[in-house]
Amino acid sequence: MLNYIGYRVLQLIPLLIAISIIVFFIIQLPPGDFLSTYIQQLELSGTKVDAGTILNLQRQYGLDQPFIVQYLIWIKNIVVNGDLGRSFQWNQPVSEVLGGRLMLTMVISVVSLIFVWIVAIPIGIYSAVRQYSILDYVFTFIGFIGLAVPGFLIALVVLYFVFATTGVSLSGLFSPEYVDAPWSMAKVMDMLPRLVLPVVIIGMSGTAGLIRVMRGMLLDELSKQYVITARAKGVESKKLLFKYPVRMAINPLISTIGWTLPALISGEAIVSIVMNLPTTGPVLLRALMFQDMYLAGSFLLIVSVLTVIGTLISDILLAWLDPRIRFGGVAD
Repeated sequence: MLNYIGYRVLQLIPLLIAISIIVFFIIQLPPGDFLSTYIQQLELSGTKVDAGTILNLQRQYGLDQPFIVQYLIWIKNIVVNGDLGRSFQWNQPVSEVLGGRLMLTMVISVVSLIFVWIVAIPIGIYSAVRQYSILDYVFTFIGFIGLAVPGFLIALVVLYFVFATTGVSLSGLFSPEYVDAPWSMAKVMDMLPRLVLPVVIIGMSGTAGLIRVMRGMLLDELSKQYVITARAKGVESKKLLFKYPVRMAINPLISTIGWTLPALISGEAIVSIVMNLPTTGPVLLRALMFQDMYLAGSFLLIVSVLTVIGTLISDILLAWLDPRIRFGGVAD
């Protein structure tokens, strides 16, 4: 097992280097840069910018250096000093821009994940055990809707319907008086009721997908020979169901850990924008729109690294559960 873990960790080093280069390259792909957008905004407001001012701004933001030099400075500061750089748009360190929003993003994502598991696993088990029943068809229909309709559209419809019928706006996580207020028990209690709608909307697609996975995996297990033999020997149905088939069918949850960690940070950007949620998603979108390369690059790098780490964790857990994986991985 230790050999397998060491082998997988060594594979991550060149992968992380390649990811950092690709992320920094992608951020600079669009024509122009933040400085070009900034100068254009100044000129539109009537402020003339001469060549000397442009040169000083380029030096201030480090945009006068070649691509490779900018990348090396950026990655060196991250590895050596833990400095993600400075956001051009916010004129603050990237860590400060993201820090205040990370907690809210993680709260929404963790609660959404718990909601998905609590809802999807029992429904998936029921649909498999009661295959082709009326409720199985109902859950399948709802699941297809959840997969087909994007979350931001559901958010728009719900917000419009509630506002049109009651005049109450459900956007945002806080009442107006608590938006800029320091954290307190009153602010937390104000947030909790408003947390329900974003959690349900964000969790709908994940719930629908997991129901289908859980149902399919459990149906495969229930048709295997060991289940048929146990039933023939008179093993109680509930005991047989939860002791082996359900445990084996839940394995896909382990393999999805690789996507769970980055989801805790990134959240649902478009849903957050529609519902005016103070999370990291809208910040990333604005950073991409204004070509704030250090903010966008650092955010994408964090998400990519979390994806790699999550995949490593899920691989280790799967190898621990199934020895064939670790022996096959080391042999390859």
